[in-house]
Amino acid sequence: MSAQRSDSARLKDVEEGDVVPSTLEFVPKTFRPRVKALSDMAGMELALPAVTHPRRRADRRSVSDIAALLNLPLEAAKETVYRRTRQSSDVLVKFGQAPALRQDDLRLAEHVAAFGPIADRKENGVDEDETMKLIEGDDQEKFFKFNKTGLTSEEASEALAIYGKNELPEKIEPKWLLFLRQFWAPMPIMIWIAIIVEAAISNFLDMGFLLLIQFTNASISFYELNKAGNAVAALKSSLKPQATCKRDGKWSVMDATLLVPNDLVLLGSGSTIPADCRVNGSEIDVDQAALTGESLPVTFYKGDAVKMGSTVVRGEVEATVEFTGANTFFGKTASLLEDKHEVSHLQQVLMRIMMVLVALSLLLSGIYFAFLLISGVDLKEALSYTVVILVASIPLAIEIVTNTTLAIGSKNLVKHGAIVAKLSAIEDMAGMAILCSDKTGTLTLNQMMLQEDTPIYLENETQESVLMYGAMAAKWKEPPRDALDRLILGNVNMDLLENFQQSGYLPFDPQIKRTEGTVKDMTTGEVFKTSKGAPHIILGLLGSDQEGIQNLVEKDVARLGEKGVRSLAIARTMPGSGEWRMVGLLTFLDPPRPDTKATIAGANKHGVEVKMITGDHLLIAANTAQMLDMGDRIFTADRLPLLDPETKEKPKDLGKIYGDLCLAANGFAQVYPEHKYLIVECLRELGYTVGMTGDGVNDAPALKRADVGVAVAGATDAARAAADIILTQEGLGTIVHGIIIAREIFQRISNFITYRIAATLQILVFFFISIFVFHPSDYQQPKDPAEGLEWPEFFYMPVIMLMLITLLNDGTLITIAYDNAKASESPNKWNLPALFLASSVLGVLSCVSSLVLLHFLLDSWNPNGFFQKVGIEGVQYGQVITAIYLKISVSDFLTLFSARTGDKFFWQIRPANMLFYGGCFALSLSSILALFWPQTEIENILVEGLRSDLGVFAFVWIYSIFFFLLQDVFKVGAYIWMYRTNFCGVANTGVVVLPDSTKKLITDLETAMKEEGIAHVGSKSH
Repeated sequence: MSAQRSDSARLKDVEEGDVVPSTLEFVPKTFRPRVKALSDMAGMELALPAVTHPRRRADRRSVSDIAALLNLPLEAAKETVYRRTRQSSDVLVKFGQAPALRQDDLRLAEHVAAFGPIADRKENGVDEDETMKLIEGDDQEKFFKFNKTGLTSEEASEALAIYGKNELPEKIEPKWLLFLRQFWAPMPIMIWIAIIVEAAISNFLDMGFLLLIQFTNASISFYELNKAGNAVAALKSSLKPQATCKRDGKWSVMDATLLVPNDLVLLGSGSTIPADCRVNGSEIDVDQAALTGESLPVTFYKGDAVKMGSTVVRGEVEATVEFTGANTFFGKTASLLEDKHEVSHLQQVLMRIMMVLVALSLLLSGIYFAFLLISGVDLKEALSYTVVILVASIPLAIEIVTNTTLAIGSKNLVKHGAIVAKLSAIEDMAGMAILCSDKTGTLTLNQMMLQEDTPIYLENETQESVLMYGAMAAKWKEPPRDALDRLILGNVNMDLLENFQQSGYLPFDPQIKRTEGTVKDMTTGEVFKTSKGAPHIILGLLGSDQEGIQNLVEKDVARLGEKGVRSLAIARTMPGSGEWRMVGLLTFLDPPRPDTKATIAGANKHGVEVKMITGDHLLIAANTAQMLDMGDRIFTADRLPLLDPETKEKPKDLGKIYGDLCLAANGFAQVYPEHKYLIVECLRELGYTVGMTGDGVNDAPALKRADVGVAVAGATDAARAAADIILTQEGLGTIVHGIIIAREIFQRISNFITYRIAATLQILVFFFISIFVFHPSDYQQPKDPAEGLEWPEFFYMPVIMLMLITLLNDGTLITIAYDNAKASESPNKWNLPALFLASSVLGVLSCVSSLVLLHFLLDSWNPNGFFQKVGIEGVQYGQVITAIYLKISVSDFLTLFSARTGDKFFWQIRPANMLFYGGCFALSLSSILALFWPQTEIENILVEGLRSDLGVFAFVWIYSIFFFLLQDVFKVGAYIWMYRTNFCGVANTGVVVLPDSTKKLITDLETAMKEEGIAHVGSKSH
């Protein structure tokens, strides 16, 4: 009920002819200018509705005014508004949105807010016929030509040649081609080169190891790509190949792909609707679960559009085909689901890292190879030396460890109600800055809830009696037929109806747009009628002497509409006269989920902005946004572009022209499915990582285009197939948990990649420098070298030892997926310059320490050498090789314990038990191999274990730990320097900052709204 005055006082005012107070500000009736509304600024009703007087309203904004305000080119604004008219294939009717009521009550609220109630409109000369057209919207049925006789075969053939077959377009890529693509990237190419070189020098053991790694990496990548759902296939699975069609005057079952527009088809219970059709007459109940995910069927009447892929569950009607193939709702969706073969952010990062390492490797390998040839080394031996550097530069297990870390992390997400269909989406979620969310069923309950505010227009009536009269205008003894019946029958006191008998019932009909019941009171014998429907329809039943009531009803509808509350009018006939009287308004809305507000606040706290994108009315969207503290800049889709109708291409310079608008908006209302797709694409063009939630077929394109597509609980198969993450719990709460978990996983991957770059640089630079600086043959050697072999001219290790270091350490490093990590407060974003600098500091310290150790080992037979001075005897060359293997293995793994803590010292963040034990295992195994490696010759290089010289073994360990501590100090110092100087923006990495142009737009918009006196819909000022 109105908060200002009681219903009885308001009714008394009407009877005495007084002006009724309202939330709207009124001026004397001599002239009442139109009150401004947010819809002027939100892109609604840009064209002035026809009125009887020709003078343009001075307070009506033009398209050019709004374009100037938005800093949009005038041509773009006009193109956006008038690109094409709304088609039935753009709209998906849902059960929960009360399709019988449509949005007529909200359009009436807008119209009353703009032009006043009926008395004021009459006084100002507003044509009521035009008012009704505006309230009821475009009646496309008037422009659609129904077919009652069917087509001839000749007509169908001609149409088929024009429109093509009634099937969804789909480009299928062979699986074998997808698998082969995994071998064409920088790292696989480098491995292929190494394999070829190993084959050329007949080193088949190393070649076998490299082939195993190559196919393992490719298989993992292929599996990850192949397991992603095929959204188009999911759409096709709900289609049936046959249809009952009338051709040449005869009904027959035919191939549904041969249907053409204007065909006459029969839609019966149990049949699948073969194309987008218009119901010729009567009514049918249609299950749209495959399109919307809703379990309750929707009733469609004469002229209503039913969609391909849905199923008739009750009734049988003839229908005229309106759209086929690519022009259907399914077809438009499928056209936006084409796989563009874009790589994920993580793959791009790994690719860029690989490009740097490959470029460095090729440069150093080329110099290395040329130097050896110039030095007189034969070609085969030069190749065997060069392949060491080549293999050393390849982070062989980087994809295996990365994907395993993501896979293990995804199991943690499952515990919180999120199934990960695409592993790379976890990394994208960690960097997600903007989350575009559907409203109905995601932010809200998708349930129409009765409100306490029930305006009454008859004496002695209450909300309980209004519900009773509403139930009388339905089949109250039968299950509810639609959302409105479900609302009323779910709240009415059935005991009040025991003494009433329904003698007649007029179901909803698109011509009269209301339901009507004839009821007899069994206690008094009184017979009367009740009716329910949209307010303007029920008001049409009232006599001309009830204009005061009509004024009051319209003002109440406007007041409720301002708050996004829906209105259903209830009327009854009076005894004796049979005149219709308005009883009251039942009010309802789809409320937010109990946890949604806290969830959005949690997302904002973590630097993620949540934008609402809904096909619902602006008033409802704005009110929902206000209740959830999402902001009040909610616009309609009139300002947004559409895809090219022919090529389905997005507009040129989408982000440049519309980026500020999409960033400034807190949400968009009354959007088409392709609007969602373009909003996501626009934000992605601006460089933001964008998430999108949805549940229906219409959401599938945006879900697939988003960096993180999230199918909410109860989503359709197509939405689930297009999504990267599938929620199993209702609401957005799971997403916030997912963001935190994803950022922890990101931190682990970032730590591992920092380590992997450092380790690669250590080995690569170490072997490059050692070939030029250290010549073992020039050092003092033992008088009796082992096996009588002289020390070689150049130092290098067997390739198999390098692969053992990489595979053993990286294989064990899979345990980093269980490491302790802290989620950042802002979205994660890769800062490769800072990452490479930190890795270089770690790598250079390890490399220098390895080079110094190599000198100590080679110089161990020198009486004046360091080893002799500290009491370590001379080291055989085979043991020099093993000692360097141990040093690289130990410092390689210890580097991880420094890299994993980022800008902190290694002891400040305790490693997880799994990682610690994994490290102990890898270091123990490396130590055992170094101790007990049998004396043998590998690739013409003598190798011998250290078990006969435990002093060297102990020295290598102590030496490695000392340099690890030094390495960690230098690392922290490097981070301190980077933060102080804000090196490459490292101090604000991940922080979302709006461009100046967007900030200016927001300021201009708010200033203009304040100057023009335009109130924010649903704002607290009301």
